[in-house]
Amino acid sequence: MSRRTNGEGSVYRRADGRWTGAHCVLRPDGGRVRRAVYARTQREAVAKLAVLVAKTSAGVPLAVESWTVESYASHWMGHVVAPRLRPSSVSSYRSTLRLHIVPGLGRYPLRRLTPAHVRALLAAKLESGLSVRSVQIVHATLRNMLAEAMRDELIERNVAALVRAPRAEQEEVQPWSPEEAGTFLRSAQGDRLYALFAVGVGLGMRRGELLGLRWSDVDLHRRVVHVRHTAQRVYGHGMVFGPPKSARSRRDIPLPAVTVAVLQEHRRRQEEERAALEPYWQETGLVFTTTIGTVIEPRNLARVLDALIVEAGVRRIRLHDMRHTCASLLLAQGVPARVVMEVLGHSQLGITMNLYSHVMPSALREAADAIDRVLGGQEGAHE
Repeated sequence: MSRRTNGEGSVYRRADGRWTGAHCVLRPDGGRVRRAVYARTQREAVAKLAVLVAKTSAGVPLAVESWTVESYASHWMGHVVAPRLRPSSVSSYRSTLRLHIVPGLGRYPLRRLTPAHVRALLAAKLESGLSVRSVQIVHATLRNMLAEAMRDELIERNVAALVRAPRAEQEEVQPWSPEEAGTFLRSAQGDRLYALFAVGVGLGMRRGELLGLRWSDVDLHRRVVHVRHTAQRVYGHGMVFGPPKSARSRRDIPLPAVTVAVLQEHRRRQEEERAALEPYWQETGLVFTTTIGTVIEPRNLARVLDALIVEAGVRRIRLHDMRHTCASLLLAQGVPARVVMEVLGHSQLGITMNLYSHVMPSALREAADAIDRVLGGQEGAHE
């Protein structure tokens, strides 16, 4: 008995009573080779053959014996990562593979990779001076890639998932004090990017969120900023705009009155710059721009910040530390941690608590005082 369907291979019964199916599958080099499956029943053979057909249609090679870590990494980047993720994430994965995973493990056959190989790679990277966080990224990238190989049924287990990534001690956040923040902002008030730093301290927005902020996302009348876009430099692509990093990052932040005034003055100055440079001004709709209206390069922004810090005579911090400063100021004023989480766009409350627990002594003292008031009152009632 034989059954043939165009594009779906063939299934037939052998002389020994077993069923077999055959289909031309992809090889890693792009060619095709005929591959057979075997089963005790026709239905089982049809199901196994359907898997071969589906994977071939999806561009997944089935000649598993010739896969190496390097060849599968290339396939994974081209067929899984690139079509699904943002350019910034694609660039990060590609860099991690090129610099760390392929040089260390690329020559090994995919099916013969062991936990010992992974453990040795991570240890070597730590010994070379790579930061714990970077080694964690290497481990996560390899784990994600091998998870896809398991879904493709190219390997039976994810050896990276069997290896523990190194653990890093929580880095203590050292934001500006209210006095330092005030000193800096007063000193920077005459700079054309003063509003960017004021918004960074006042709203705790990420660098990419600040650089990607558009006037269409700023409602000064209702006093709210809609965080909908980010801008960042991606290797090989230049400055790239995209959505926020997570669903929680896509948020609406109420504007303090002082920040509204800062943005109103900034828009007036920007309109003057635009009028003075016509027709050379490049309209992008961005709130914070270069002197010709284009998106600001992150490195250039860091240089401006460093220069303004020197002029103000305050402790040097990164732009991202302004985000920490905002959170610390809010928590010190008794704003609930869940509200701070929403303002910052953290995905989980635990992130907020872990980062800023050390700046909440006043809140903890207030909790103790509340217990004193309750228990103290009860003791007085029994006397």
